[in-house]
Amino acid sequence: DEQPDVQGLAVLLSSERYATNSPIEYSDVAAYRLSLGEDTKAINQLNALIQEGKEMASLLYTYRSCVKALPQLPDSMKHSQADLYLETYQVLDLEMSRLREIQRWQASAASKLAADMQRFSRPERLVNGPTVTHFWSMLKLLDVLLQLDHLKNAKASIPNDFSWYKRTFTQVSTQWQDTDTMREELDDLQIFLSTRWAILLNLHAEMFRTNTVEDILQVLIVFCVESLELDFALLFPERHTLLRVLPVLVVLATSSEKESESLYKRVKINRLLNIFKNDPVIPAFPDLHLSPAAMLKELSSYFQNFSSQIRLLTLPAPHEIPPRELQDYQRHYLILNHMGTIRAEHDDFSIRFASAMNQMITLKSSDGADNDWSRDIKGNMYDTVVEGFQLLSRWTGRIWEQCAWKFSRPCKEPPISDSQQDSATFFDYEKVVRWNYTAEERRALLELIGYIKSIGLMMQHCDTLVSEALWETIHMEVQDFVQDKLDTMLRTTFRKKKDLSRILSDMRTLSADWMANTSKADPEQHSLHQETEEMRQSTFYPRPVAPTAAQIHCLQFLICELVSGGNLRKPGGLFGNSSSGIPVEDLKQLETFFYKLSFFLHILDFTATIGTLTDLGFLWFREFYLESSRVIQFPIECSLPWMLVDHVIESQDAGLLESILIPLDLYNDSAQHALTYLKQRFLYDEIEAEVDLSFDLLVQKLNEVIFTYYKSCAASTLLDSSFTYACDDGEKYFVKPLRFDAIFKLRRVMILGRTIDLRSLITQRMNKLFRENIDFLLERFEYGDLCGVVELQQLLDILELTHQSISRFLELDSYSLMISEMQENLSLVSYSSRISSQIWNEMQTDFLPNFILCNTTQRFVRSLKGAHHSSQRSDASTGKPYFYCGSHDLTMAYQGLAGLYRDFFGIPHMFAVVKLLGSRSLPGIIRALLDHISSKITAMVPKVTGLQEALPKSIGLLSFDGGIAGCQKIIHEILTWEAKSDVKVEVLHDLKEIGSALYWMSLLDIVLRQIDTTQFMQSAPWLGLVPGNDGQVKHAYSDNTPFTTLLSAATSAVASSPACANPSSYLVMSKQAEAA
Repeated sequence: DEQPDVQGLAVLLSSERYATNSPIEYSDVAAYRLSLGEDTKAINQLNALIQEGKEMASLLYTYRSCVKALPQLPDSMKHSQADLYLETYQVLDLEMSRLREIQRWQASAASKLAADMQRFSRPERLVNGPTVTHFWSMLKLLDVLLQLDHLKNAKASIPNDFSWYKRTFTQVSTQWQDTDTMREELDDLQIFLSTRWAILLNLHAEMFRTNTVEDILQVLIVFCVESLELDFALLFPERHTLLRVLPVLVVLATSSEKESESLYKRVKINRLLNIFKNDPVIPAFPDLHLSPAAMLKELSSYFQNFSSQIRLLTLPAPHEIPPRELQDYQRHYLILNHMGTIRAEHDDFSIRFASAMNQMITLKSSDGADNDWSRDIKGNMYDTVVEGFQLLSRWTGRIWEQCAWKFSRPCKEPPISDSQQDSATFFDYEKVVRWNYTAEERRALLELIGYIKSIGLMMQHCDTLVSEALWETIHMEVQDFVQDKLDTMLRTTFRKKKDLSRILSDMRTLSADWMANTSKADPEQHSLHQETEEMRQSTFYPRPVAPTAAQIHCLQFLICELVSGGNLRKPGGLFGNSSSGIPVEDLKQLETFFYKLSFFLHILDFTATIGTLTDLGFLWFREFYLESSRVIQFPIECSLPWMLVDHVIESQDAGLLESILIPLDLYNDSAQHALTYLKQRFLYDEIEAEVDLSFDLLVQKLNEVIFTYYKSCAASTLLDSSFTYACDDGEKYFVKPLRFDAIFKLRRVMILGRTIDLRSLITQRMNKLFRENIDFLLERFEYGDLCGVVELQQLLDILELTHQSISRFLELDSYSLMISEMQENLSLVSYSSRISSQIWNEMQTDFLPNFILCNTTQRFVRSLKGAHHSSQRSDASTGKPYFYCGSHDLTMAYQGLAGLYRDFFGIPHMFAVVKLLGSRSLPGIIRALLDHISSKITAMVPKVTGLQEALPKSIGLLSFDGGIAGCQKIIHEILTWEAKSDVKVEVLHDLKEIGSALYWMSLLDIVLRQIDTTQFMQSAPWLGLVPGNDGQVKHAYSDNTPFTTLLSAATSAVASSPACANPSSYLVMSKQAEAA
């Protein structure tokens, strides 16, 4: 089908390990004989600890207080309090056992990390390492320990539950024996939970049992600083890891004055200050952030040696930033201020990626393509993919950082709407999310999410097409370096340096693909014989054979060994002021290749990398604020994904409507995160419940927006153009165009693994909406008088045109069927409808008794002398705005026009009656009127007879002596109607009703004649009838009329078509139609 891509990647629930983690745990490193056995063993041990630590952090982050669910016993059940204590203890003991497990694990992890650092910090250099992979494992484990400590400090429910646990333990343990061990564990756990930064303090104590870790700490600091300054990390999680652990490393490395001086000789303090100032807020968890300045100040009270670092301790925390600097940080963190650049980057990348893909398709379809041209195209594809990953990483990182900034700067004075006047209390979460994003910021965030999802989807769709090109390009990069550049270095720079030459030879041995080399020479001869310039360049054909994680790991290690010579204290960083005597050109080549190596694994892990970079599920999680607000769950208005959906609906921005489903992808991401990372089913259930609610609201509001838009278009179309041109502000009656085409084509919307036919749901609700609108208009007419029939006809005309407009895109029910259904006029033998019943009811009870005729204007107006029959009317219910004319301005315009017909009944009303009733119900009204006249005449006969009896038997000729006044006086004296005055009034009123009914039918006759004439004049030319010279109608064609000619031509075309299965039936129908 033609369904557009308006959603992000479909999330697959999987937890496999990817290539970046070495699926075989670096067991193949031993084959390269680089003496990295200890290093590999340590990496695997640290990676296992990291995985366990992430599970511990997930457990702490999702921890919810059990105390809130404890029942309160009434006074009548106080005797069961002991049982309640026992049950409470058993429930809390399970949770406390998990906390004890975290306590034991962090002690073990700190001990192993400290031992690992000490092993590789020995000056005698007994083992090779640590490698760059080892650095990252150390930093990630340190980051996990920091996050655990931060969570333990932030979660208030943990000490609350522990205090209850301790209280219940005191109550239930009185009957137990040998509880000393349990009390000791309880005391240890209490100290662990109540001491801030207990995990970091324990890590510091483990590290400095022997003073040998300063070197490795300084190396890690230099590695972090260089990686941040050179933008070495391709993925944003790596950058955030570096930012989080750097303050902790600085605190640990300045354990003494001597070591702090040594550190600042290697890393100038200004470099650290710049990093901390540029990122004052760092994301830690979805709704938790870290501040380096605040962390340094707090840790200074626990690490006395660090308290002397005045320049670091004077950094302002987020709430202490001066107003002038605050504006600069706002410009840096808020996505709104970068949207111009982001749009340009998105558009430019989309064009270049599509161009690169077209070149790849051309290359695939061509046979015998030139090798150089093929390499250029595949190299360009590789560069474009790397750029795409960098863009996605930068954009997703910006969203993380903006959220962290918003959490650190809550809204101080939330706006109070009319619905919140009674309750002016707000959740803290509302202050950081709901009221902390302006409309422009929501739009920018939604636009950026759309960019991230669309670029990720575009790259993911071509994964099979580009995979071979990526593998070949990586293979070519590695082989070009190890076969050509290293060959040149071996023959020039390192020819007389045997130790360094050995490292270069090792690099070639472990990664060179000589099978692809067409001019392979003996490696030994490269160092023994000088060759001409033409012979030095190796020729090899790239193959789709990518290096393994172990090969990349070893190459990075050998480059580090080559540059640093194994000296951890080498000043200037890894590629800084090299003391090994390597020329600047060669050093630059080594540095470039070293950083490319770190990208290779992410490029090879194409699908997993895209999944990481497009994962925005963190925008839903709010565990910390949920706990601090003491509520079970926040209302959906506080949910950021729904806020973005609601913003699209309420703003009706034409540029965002097609992205209305993009925020629903956040639920997919968060559900994936809840199941595979946090591993908490209850979180998934909460996400699923919110998705059900939000999707129902989305469909409902989307239907209302679509219905309102097309109804406004219909009302604007039917509005008299002369009226709009005469208005000074006529532009407000024109509707701003919106596009719903993409939404109408959505038959497969993926939400939480379910496929939903959105088009079908919109169609169902739209049918219901039309029926509700018709019912509302009929009910509104039933509460008014007969003069409202013009307004009813106008609103139904608008509704019918709306139905026609939407029916071009959706398979709606027939409008006439819906009208008949709501008028309860579906039966074949039913000739009465709600409208006809209401019209006759109004004529009988209000119109005929209370309206009088103005013959000059041919109008009936309400009598000013009061109603003969008072009709009790109740006020009609106020409908939703889209039940009228769509927009408010159009509704007011049409109400103004309808108001012109409110005070009389005339020809316009009769046209409306004829159009609404049609030929089916109109005879019923006429029959009812005739019966009414007959009944009035029958009832009036005895009254007239009674009046005749009051007259004298004979009246002679009156004398004219008294004049006209005298004659009138004599007649009044003779007549004795005073006793019959009521009968006289009733007779006169009956006569008025009969006259009004007859005149009403005469108006109906005028209207019907005019309608028949119009219809005849429209159909006459097709029937071959034209006016003659004598004014009479005559036939213009002797044989066939235009209509029969058209019908014959259409029949011939259909019958002659090869697709026509039964042409004879069409010919028979054509003959029958011509005869008719």
